[in-house]
Amino acid sequence: MANATLPLMPHATAAWLVDETGLTFAQIAEFCGLHVLEVQAIADDTAATKLKGRDPIRAGELTKEELAKGEANPDHVLRMSRLPEQARRTSGPRYTPVSKRQDKPDGILWIIKNHPEITDSQISKLIGTTKTTIAAIRDKSHWNYANLQARDPVTLGLASQRELDAMVAAAAKKAGIDTSVDPEKAEAQRAALITALQAERSAVATAPEALTAETLFRK
Repeated sequence: MANATLPLMPHATAAWLVDETGLTFAQIAEFCGLHVLEVQAIADDTAATKLKGRDPIRAGELTKEELAKGEANPDHVLRMSRLPEQARRTSGPRYTPVSKRQDKPDGILWIIKNHPEITDSQISKLIGTTKTTIAAIRDKSHWNYANLQARDPVTLGLASQRELDAMVAAAAKKAGIDTSVDPEKAEAQRAALITALQAERSAVATAPEALTAETLFRK
């Protein structure tokens, strides 16, 4: 990617740009540091988690003038107006707004399922929770485990993409896991994911019609 600096919440920012602007998917992907297929998935509402858009103009990461240039010229590469502000970390547990605290178990479950190499201590530091809660989710003894849904802590606003990526890299290095990625293989996997998600969406959309036809036939 030519754009060295990215929005604080790339996926949420991409969702806003898709809904609110006339930018091309390629421009949005470049600005947010995403693959164009990820932007396509967001536009098609086939992403695993419905994202709440984040306005980069209001956040001070993109000016209206720069956005206008991009909409007028599909070849224009958007530039950040300033670096995104990172939350300042202090000693002690991470502070999480009350409105987001109920999402912590979902974020913890997502990390456990997708990055088993990350330790409980690291999860506790990233999410701002206790090791007791993490252990309960790991052994499925958490009081609300049956209702938990594995959701990306970044999209939930519990951590930044940079913090999560740094922790994943550190945990992988400590565990001796090779994190190098084959570009062709990665693109093929993403394309397969998009196809699967679109097929699932199509199946859900046609299910009511199929049920109605079956009901009429039985009558």
